[in-house]
Amino acid sequence: MEFLKEFFSQPFVLGLIVGLLPTALAWKSAFATRHLAKKEREKNEKELVELKAHLQTQLTINASGNDSLQKELEQLRSQNEILRINLAAAQQKPGRAEMRHLQITEAAVRTMREQAPGFAQAWERAMRDAEQIAEQQDSGLVKMMRRIIPSLGMGKSKAEMPSDDAQNGH
Repeated sequence: MEFLKEFFSQPFVLGLIVGLLPTALAWKSAFATRHLAKKEREKNEKELVELKAHLQTQLTINASGNDSLQKELEQLRSQNEILRINLAAAQQKPGRAEMRHLQITEAAVRTMREQAPGFAQAWERAMRDAEQIAEQQDSGLVKMMRRIIPSLGMGKSKAEMPSDDAQNGH
């Protein structure tokens, strides 16, 4: 025991102990830091693997969504083209030009009703007469005859036309 007392009381040993003590503490701290860093690195690698898997899943979902949107877009484009072709074909059918002319005439008549004095009364009388004739043609024997002979009943005959004297009360 004496030997240990004497040994530890020597300045070299004291200096060695004083020097080794902080070194041991630094070594212990470095070991703990390395251990902690290793755990943190493992945790980060695990999180990275999970994030990569999540990203892969998200990219797969987005890719399938984009594919379905692309297919739908192509389908809509083809439908649009088909509708455009059908519209062009429908506009080329017989009677379309006549319908357009009828619409233009109707617009002109509306304008004349608003602007020309006296035109409206004469026009309304002519419209009533034409409606009565159309009703007669669409019902009964005249309708059946029109189906058999399409050109029959399209124009007014002198017998069907009411005279101006009868309308005016003369």
